[in-house]
Order: sequence, then C-alpha cells, then structure tokens
Amino acid sequence: MKRTTLSLIACATALAAVTGFAMVSAPDTSGAATATPAARLPVERTSLLCPAPSTSDLAETAYTSFTPVTEGAEEKGSAGLTTAEPGGAAEDGGDGGDGGKSEGKDDKDDKDDKGDEKEKPVLEPEKPGEPVAGKTSGSEAPALIGTAEGSHAPGWTVQQSTEVAAGTGRGLQGVNCAAPDTEFWFPGASTSSGRTDYVHLTNPDDSAAVVDIELYGKDGALKSTVGEGVTVPPHASEALLLSTLSDVEETDLTVHVGVRSGRVGAAVQALDDKTGGDWLTAAADPAGELVLPGIPKDATAVRLVLFTPGGTDADLKVRLASPSGPITPAGHETVHVKAGMTTGVDLGEVTRGEAGSLVLTPTGQSVPVVAAVRVVRGKGGEQESAFVPASDPVGARATAADNRAKRTTLSLVAPGKDAKVKVTASAGTEGGTTATKTYTVKGGTTQDVDAPVPAGLKGTYALTVETVSGGPVHASRTLTGSDEDVASFTVQTLPDDRGTVSVPRADEDLSVLQR
Repeated sequence: MKRTTLSLIACATALAAVTGFAMVSAPDTSGAATATPAARLPVERTSLLCPAPSTSDLAETAYTSFTPVTEGAEEKGSAGLTTAEPGGAAEDGGDGGDGGKSEGKDDKDDKDDKGDEKEKPVLEPEKPGEPVAGKTSGSEAPALIGTAEGSHAPGWTVQQSTEVAAGTGRGLQGVNCAAPDTEFWFPGASTSSGRTDYVHLTNPDDSAAVVDIELYGKDGALKSTVGEGVTVPPHASEALLLSTLSDVEETDLTVHVGVRSGRVGAAVQALDDKTGGDWLTAAADPAGELVLPGIPKDATAVRLVLFTPGGTDADLKVRLASPSGPITPAGHETVHVKAGMTTGVDLGEVTRGEAGSLVLTPTGQSVPVVAAVRVVRGKGGEQESAFVPASDPVGARATAADNRAKRTTLSLVAPGKDAKVKVTASAGTEGGTTATKTYTVKGGTTQDVDAPVPAGLKGTYALTVETVSGGPVHASRTLTGSDEDVASFTVQTLPDDRGTVSVPRADEDLSVLQR
C-alpha cells in the first residue's frame, strides 16, 4: 500500500475520532434551563465628578463620601477627591481653590519617597461603611475629580451641599456627584429674565474632551454656534453661561450635552433672583414611561418640563402617585409634547400637603421623552426652588449621603406592583451606630417614610435603600437647610448605584470542533 494511501486512512481515522468525541461531549442545548446564569460581581473602579459649587463669597460647602459594604468586594481599596481647574489639574488640592478654606480629615502633609509634594486629596475615605465629611468656603472652590478602587468602588457616593446666605441662588444647593458619560439631557433649564443658568463640564481623563451643547425651547432648537465643539482640557472643568450660547429668552429650556470625543461629567446650576436655586442633574434616558419621585408635600408651585428628542409627537397621561393611590391632577389629565420642542406645564400646588410623585405613561404609541419638575417651597421672600428629574429605579441598591437629623425626608414610590425595601442608616461622620428598617410600599403610591437614624448620631450619615421584593421602586431624598426663615431645600433622586456588574460564566465548548 502506498504511503499516500496510508496517510489518507490515518487522517480519516483521526478526524473520525475527534468528531466522535466532540459529538459525545457537546453540551446539552435542548433547554434554556441548562444555561448557567451570569454572576453579579462588585465593580473594581468608580469615577465621580463634582462641579464647582458656587461663585458666591458667602458659600459654605460640605462634602460627604460614603461607600456601602458590598459582599464579595476586594478587601483593600482606596478613594479620594482631588481638584480640577481650567487648563489642567490643580497643583494645590488641599485648600479647595485659591480663595477657599478647606477643612477635612486629611490635613496632614502627603509626600512621596523623593520628598516632592503630591496633590493632597480634598477628601479621602478610610473604609467602606463609614462616611467621611469635609468642608470648604468661598467663591473659588473648584470642581473635584474622584476615583475609588477595590473595596471603596462598589456604590461609592459623594454628596456636595452648599448653603448660600444671600444673593442670586441663595438657599441650599445640593448635587450627587456623578459618573462621567457621553450624553446628558437637562429639561428645566432657562434663559429667562431673572435666571442665571450655567452648564458645568468636567473632564476626568488625560486627553481633551470635545462637547456639543444644544438648546431647545418652545419652538425647537435655538440657533447657536457657540456651543459647538467646546473643548474641555484634561483634568479640568468649564462653566458656560447658557445666555451666552443664545440670546433668545426661554422660560423652559432643554439642554442636550453630547460628547464627540472623550467623556465628561455634566450638571446645570440654575440660579434665580427671587426663588434661590439648585443643581439640575441629568434626567433619566429618554423613555416612554417616566417616574419623577418625591415631590415635597409642602410644594407651593410645581412646573413640569418635557422634551421628546425624536421626530414624533408624544402624548402622555399624567398621574400623581399619592399616599392613597394614583390621582389625576385637575385640568392636566394628559400632556402633548411636540417633537423637538420643550413643553412646560404649570401644575400649581399639585401635592396638596401630601407626599407625591409624578408618573407619566403614554396614551397610545410609546415615544421616548425626558422630563423634570421645578419645585418651589415657601411664599413671598422666603421662597426656594429645587428640581426633581425623571429617575431610574433603585434597583438592587442606591445611597444618599449627607443626611441630617430632623432635616431629611426619604420618599419611596412603587409605580406598579407592591414592593418591599430595606433602608439602612450608616454610622455618623463623627459617631453613632447603624440602624435598619424595612418598609412595604403599595403599588401606585408614594410614601414619605420615617427613615432610620443612627443611634448616638454625631455629624451626618448615609441612607442606603435596597429592593427586597416586589415591583420596581423609585426614591428621592429631600434635605432642608439650616435657615428656618427660608424654605431652603434640595432634592436628590436615588437610581441604582451600579455597584455590581453582570459577568457571564464561561465553560469549555468542544462543539466548536464540529464547525
């Protein structure tokens, strides 16, 4: 027999053996039940960006950092906030800016092995489960760039709270420092007389970011070339006055921030001559159904602002989830939103002394929409304003830092099915022990719950909300100011902290040998 024939026979025999083995060993794909679910693992790195707090010399700003304890997280880790300024990273992170005075737990010198001074973190947490706070004052406090790794990364939360005693924007301004992203929607901004609104952009990366800022009023897009191709230098922050991007005065304005290259953190600071001011954070991504959780029960004016970015008009049912169930605001059963145009609806004193959240659902075809409400408390010269944007559900877990005894209200809303949630109060920044309560929220209702307070509380503390069972829950935290003569307040929504990620399980698959 020739060598060629022998080789062919040997090759055929080997292929048959391999094919047979593959057929016998191939995994059973007859049912979905055999699939191994993906694992949920803690994230290993988190970035947060805090905008420059105020241009007022009377500003007093508090920062509070907290990371909830996460099962399965790394044993070791670190977190810290350092300063950012236009033109690059600041060299003197310890004093919160040239004109600011900073107080924190990290006032010791920080030098490397060669003796050269490193940038000292403005705030540096010690370990998960324990909040840490710092303060700064003055008009030149800069934006902050934060990074957490290892045990400090899953669910890391930083709250920036600023009290301004007088002037435009006086009152309490609060913002939950946010992760960098590439797109943001801000319905509720304004360029009307009496309003001074800035969009703050912060770049955490080593290369410049290029950003487009688009403005949409009641008649559609406002013509402007100033907002095109805005460059934000590495490790820097820029604040742009909206009235310089367009000379058109608009009561209700939607700001769209789109990033061409890189990524940024973005927030709108809305300051009013008569009703104080607050931060307007990005609304939840455009969707057909929206929930705006936790409108304060003593609101004296509520204005709903909506925008649909697509080419189709949207028609929405407007419902208020009250403590007793969903109700329809008188005269505002539905709202029509024209494509590409911002729509404002004055709902007045819609809550009427009870806890409430707005739930928007399509009357027919589902069209993606973004929305926020501007809320006013108080009357006359004691008024103050804040914003509640549409928010994603709490999901597995969400956290609000910088809570204060007798000045914190936690609102929970279950827009669909009943839900059970667990709320944990951390220890205080200066002392106290944790406390936990569990609540059941009936479907279609909003509850302002009596949130737990740490025993022996000293300082401020964090509240962590976890969904235990039932349908989705949305939440927000209202914090009131220390000045009892003014109805100062701020509201932060509590979407899922994304402290864990889904990691698919991988197994050997010998069926590839058959292909």
